[in-house]
Amino acid sequence: MIRTLALGAAALAAAPAFAQSSVSITGIADAAARQVSNTGLGSIKSLVSGSNSTSRLVFRGTEDLGGGLTASFHLEHGIALDTGLPTGGFWDRRSTVSVAHRNAGELRLGRDFVPSYTGWSRFDPFSYVGVAGSNNLVSATPNGPIRSAFGSNPNTTVRASNAVQYLLPSGLAGVEGGVLVAASEGGTAANGQHKTIGARIGWAGAGAVVSLATTTTENNLTSTGKFKDTAVGASYAFEFLRLSAAWRRFEQAGSEQTNTLLAFSVPLGVHEIKGSFVRAAFGGSVGATALDANGVDQVGLGYVYNLSKRSALYASYARLANDGAVASTIPGGPAGMAAGGTSTGFEAGIRHSF
Repeated sequence: MIRTLALGAAALAAAPAFAQSSVSITGIADAAARQVSNTGLGSIKSLVSGSNSTSRLVFRGTEDLGGGLTASFHLEHGIALDTGLPTGGFWDRRSTVSVAHRNAGELRLGRDFVPSYTGWSRFDPFSYVGVAGSNNLVSATPNGPIRSAFGSNPNTTVRASNAVQYLLPSGLAGVEGGVLVAASEGGTAANGQHKTIGARIGWAGAGAVVSLATTTTENNLTSTGKFKDTAVGASYAFEFLRLSAAWRRFEQAGSEQTNTLLAFSVPLGVHEIKGSFVRAAFGGSVGATALDANGVDQVGLGYVYNLSKRSALYASYARLANDGAVASTIPGGPAGMAAGGTSTGFEAGIRHSF
């Protein structure tokens, strides 16, 4: 009997272990009432989606392969909660599959954030959304490097398709980062297909975060020069205050746009007060058009009341002022504002995570 049990135990030990796996469905539902006023044009009231955090539906799965090795997928779909329509392609926010080892890092394939966006947006207390989000100053609307490199087509200031990434493992004494390469696959800017190379390195620990990132893109519109996107940022969390500063420059041929962000957030139990100042300064020229007199300033203030870990009420205000030939506006206002005008916005909404 003892010999039989011993042989059975040996056989079980030699057999391959069954991998453990899990799949989850999560997301965010976020909607707000918004009013935006533009100089000389009055105002527009609307219901909008994703002003505190982008509304989304997320499918995630992980399989434990043993020995510190895992395989996983991440599918993330943006939703315009006010209409129920998708915000872009069905999995436009992220669609990746990856294999990772706890000591060797992660290899990730698919559509995902570019390094420069990650290195900038983490320092924006408004999470790059809403009337006060720093995304209002990252646009192809004004004449500058983004418009020159992409026109009105999909760009790589946030995400890249057809990408292969390597991400450093956690546990490196706070060091983090990775590299990304995306193929154009013979496509054009109009199809959102760009050749992209990027990298990010940073450190987080003891309440501090520092980050340096760069992303370079080529397509059929950049024959006069590659599109370069560089971001540097840092933040420090004091006992009752978090301060952030970031710098991001876009360059293409002879044009440039330099964005500067100064921000704060104050957590007070279930309350949070936050604010930011963002400036976009243009330089150089596009063709024969000089850009040096052009710029945009935006000031934002926000308040969040956390009903629970998953639900919150919030309100935000922003004022955006243009200089020179720029006519940028807060999204949701009346069209046709003249260059040099001012755009103001206010919104109040509800966010629920599930």
